[in-house]
Amino acid sequence: MNKLCIFVGTAIGSTAFWYLGELFGLEFFGCFLLSGVGSAVGVWLGWKTARHFED
Repeated sequence: MNKLCIFVGTAIGSTAFWYLGELFGLEFFGCFLLSGVGSAVGVWLGWKTARHFED
């Protein structure tokens, strides 16, 4: 369950932050960096979600 939540959180977070960067008019490299931040946020949220369901 832990790995699945982290995977889904990473996929959703990176994609959402990529499109957020495009919304603000960033070029490829800016969107790429922002997507990395979104991946880190997604890992954290996925991990917290998995811990919530395991308890």
